Amino acid sequence: MAHFDTEYQRLEASYSDSPPGEENPLMHVPEGAKSQWHHIENLDLFFQRISFNMDLKNGFTCMLLGEIFELVQLLFVVGFTVFLANCVDYDILFANKFVNHTDSSKVTLPDAFLPVDCAVGIRDNAFVIFVLIISGVFWLHRLVKFIYNVCCYWEIRAFYINALKMTMSELPYATWQEVQARIVEIQKEHQICIHKKELTELDIYHRILRFKNYMVAMVNKSLLPVRFRLPGLEESVFYTRGLKYNFELIFFWGPGSLFENEWSLKPEYKRGGNRLELADRLASRILWIGIANLLLCPVILVWQILYAFFSYTEVIKREPGSLGARCWSLYGRCYLRHFNELDHELMSRLSKGYKPASKYMNCFLSPLLTVVAKNVAFFAGSLLAVLIALTIYDEDVLSVEHVLSSITLLGVCITVCRSFIPDKHMVFCPEQLLRVILAHIHYMPDHWQGNAHKYETRDQFSQLFQYKAVFILEELISPVVTPIILIFCLRRKSLEIIDFFRNFTVEVVGVGDTCSFAQMDIRQHGHPAWMSAGKTEASIYQQAEDGKTELSLMHFAITNPQWQPPQETTHFISQLKERVHREAAGASSDTHPLSLSESEIFHYNLVPSLSYDQYSLYVLSSIALLFISTFSPFFAFSFHRTDARTVSSGSSAWEGQLTSLVLSEYASTEMSIHALYMHEVIVIKKRAWVGTQ
Repeated sequence: MAHFDTEYQRLEASYSDSPPGEENPLMHVPEGAKSQWHHIENLDLFFQRISFNMDLKNGFTCMLLGEIFELVQLLFVVGFTVFLANCVDYDILFANKFVNHTDSSKVTLPDAFLPVDCAVGIRDNAFVIFVLIISGVFWLHRLVKFIYNVCCYWEIRAFYINALKMTMSELPYATWQEVQARIVEIQKEHQICIHKKELTELDIYHRILRFKNYMVAMVNKSLLPVRFRLPGLEESVFYTRGLKYNFELIFFWGPGSLFENEWSLKPEYKRGGNRLELADRLASRILWIGIANLLLCPVILVWQILYAFFSYTEVIKREPGSLGARCWSLYGRCYLRHFNELDHELMSRLSKGYKPASKYMNCFLSPLLTVVAKNVAFFAGSLLAVLIALTIYDEDVLSVEHVLSSITLLGVCITVCRSFIPDKHMVFCPEQLLRVILAHIHYMPDHWQGNAHKYETRDQFSQLFQYKAVFILEELISPVVTPIILIFCLRRKSLEIIDFFRNFTVEVVGVGDTCSFAQMDIRQHGHPAWMSAGKTEASIYQQAEDGKTELSLMHFAITNPQWQPPQETTHFISQLKERVHREAAGASSDTHPLSLSESEIFHYNLVPSLSYDQYSLYVLSSIALLFISTFSPFFAFSFHRTDARTVSSGSSAWEGQLTSLVLSEYASTEMSIHALYMHEVIVIKKRAWVGTQ
């Protein structure tokens, strides 16, 4: 992002969610009429826990057990590692030393234990003592946090039962929109927020996603140093959980952070007069946190290695090809996330795009590597077959040294080789697959379209959709790389960060300070190329990249049909929907975006039994018309029947779940149509511009 020395005025909120005359209400309720849920002090944390409970959908007991097992897991990893390092006689275990028995000649596991020497070895090892002390302090911290979380979970459970009138058995079948609608309703009765008479859906999202919206905006504006170009290599992305944790620690909740509490930016960061002083202070703080990371690097690195070993060894043994599988990278999840999109909404989109993304990446398997893998698999399979046959003939073969380990390694080798051998029925259609991916993930650079067959596009997409093995490797080296990024890269951006938080923070009545991009205001942050021409006043600095504002707005409006946006926003949404439906109905020439979008298979999730190739004969306009005409009446019927808030008491849990599924798929498919349409408009505009040059 460009560096700006001029002082920017803080952007004001484009609208208020409060009715006229209630811009700064303070609701007074008589003492006797107050309920348990009146004026919840930290609504951000409260709503986050409600949302987290909805994400899990497993109730209080499962969350409690999960927390307990995390504590036990920490004790096990530390204790078992110390035991293996100090309390095992490996000479006996590997039969390098014989044991004298009076009653049996067999060596047992207890023979390899060193109960006497174990305690002495631990006491004399300063490093082990240091690790145990650090681990003990950390475990006690987790224990205190566990006790606090149990109290909070119990409060949330009581809120679901007493305020929302939902039992824990109903929770797995409820949707977030249903829970959210009930929260909006009980605000009128309980006044959980005393600064507003009514809560809106956007208020709730702002509180849950306050800090995540800032992170999405900073990634969108390329403010965070996560892209690097090493000498002789292409540009790469490095963004791990450890680095993300440090970013959040520095910006949001750590000692000396930019926020004074969950909902308010410190006043000095809202003024531009002392921006240089604040930038120096932030740079100094980043330096000290980087040094702390450097000092703790050995401990964190050892923990990462041990945790990865205990977590993934069994998985690799059971499914050796799992390391060759792919997953959405942490950077990809942040880049692809809409403003005001909850975790379960994001994961639902990315999960739907996983299969086409995997098929797309498999289109680029190296023919040379395939030939090598086939032959290595043949030789390994031949050896494995002989060993298995000998074992079946006489099981004593297993007692021969290294036979069992050879069988295991050969099996792993064959499985790994298979991951490099493509399906013989696979058809090379990267352009169509990339369109299917776009229908779900909604974001990708425009130059990818038409270039899906190129390795450059594949390499760039792999930054969003990486190998699981690469993900694990990045997490392992994160303790070493993170302090380097903090000290040498993030510090240089201190002034830009200070300017960003000042320029893109707005105060919303009843909500507090939020990222202005999360307002999804086309006028302030829209991009003229993304259907916002003539509707936006934003400068290049204020514009969100990649159509983030427009696509986020459409996603939120479709996901939350009860939300009532401002008049300008309503006009934009209505105009776009009208245009999509009109062109879907009347598209006959190749100049219409919808007529150009063949084989957009975003309804793959609705009819999963059919293959991609069977749908390649249809065009997007036909799909849109068919879907809208088929599901709109049912959508309206279901919506009135359930009032989008509660499932009728006479309806079964299955009926409620089925209705929720249909409503969710309707919203997902409608959003896919609009995302594809908007990207096609961009491509057509660029082609027209190039044609005039």
